[in-house]
Amino acid sequence: MPVNKDNELKEVEIEVFGRVQGVNFRSNLKKQADLMSLKGYVMNRQDGSVIVVLQGSEKKIKNFISWVKKGPGFSRVDNVVCTWKEQKVRYSAFDIVRENKFVIDKAKSIINFGKSLIIDNTRSVPTHVLIIPDGNRRWARERGLRADFGHYTSASDERLMELFLETKKMGIKYFSLWGFSTENWKRDEKEIKSIFKLILSKIKKLKEEAHKHRIRFRHLGRKDRLPKKLVKELEKLEEETKEYNSLNVQLMLDYGGRDEIIRAVNKIIKEGVKSINEENFKKYLDTAEIPDPDLIIRTSGEKRTSGAMPFQSTYAELYFTEVYFPEFDVSEYKKAIKDYAKRIRRFGATAKQDLMNSYIYKK
Repeated sequence: MPVNKDNELKEVEIEVFGRVQGVNFRSNLKKQADLMSLKGYVMNRQDGSVIVVLQGSEKKIKNFISWVKKGPGFSRVDNVVCTWKEQKVRYSAFDIVRENKFVIDKAKSIINFGKSLIIDNTRSVPTHVLIIPDGNRRWARERGLRADFGHYTSASDERLMELFLETKKMGIKYFSLWGFSTENWKRDEKEIKSIFKLILSKIKKLKEEAHKHRIRFRHLGRKDRLPKKLVKELEKLEEETKEYNSLNVQLMLDYGGRDEIIRAVNKIIKEGVKSINEENFKKYLDTAEIPDPDLIIRTSGEKRTSGAMPFQSTYAELYFTEVYFPEFDVSEYKKAIKDYAKRIRRFGATAKQDLMNSYIYKK
């Protein structure tokens, strides 16, 4: 007898973004799920979105998704992202989950290793993210604009703070942004002056936002070749924010990975150190007080790190996107973090897959 695919049990994970975290929204979802005989759960997430896991026939689930997109009640649904998943747990009711660590359908769920399933909603986010913001000039040229227009678009106050605050919101403690490399001195002199003028013009605003959001700023790279006025302002920014720790932002200016290592070696020679090990060597790098990057993101489609913290990035995960940096917004940033969260980091050891890998933190 042929199987009716419309009645096959399917599972989907639905991420709902917008003004959706009210009690009424979750209550309405439960009522609709119960009405359609769908099983699973709904819960709020720390980024302001709502996640729904549903089990039922494909036809009913699709009807439910269409209903959600309309924004039931007084909610406002901006976006809905659906991921069809392999079924690992069989639910027999639809529940509203109200805690970060919870038991899903404790009395009713049928699972293969007991009567209940405890899920740890641990946020699997990197501690340190480094971004190589490539593609500013190409983005501008493709639009018939001057190259420096790409830099100005990328470095707008709103855009930078949007990335910084999203980093803080996701629980990432260190954010490094490569603004000017040691190789960039080969560029046209007018473009170089334009870049430094732009950075200098942003420091006042960065300082205001740093005090407001308790963000610590550091400069990584050489100071001997940068404009003196810029160096002075960078040093002031570092000094005034050194007590903050809600987020650490590293501005990489006149930075090169090989140059950093050579400078570190010269410091060691100058101090007359006769023996050095890996941990001691780190103390001489620009990142002496900063953990190694967990994730390196490069925009514009180029698939190389170009010497971004070569000593520190031995075990960093790499994420390359075709998107030019002027268009690399919060939604693109979340894609990178979501991709990172799915990866298993071995550090040379054997990987141990989490039992509930499908519930790993996603933004």
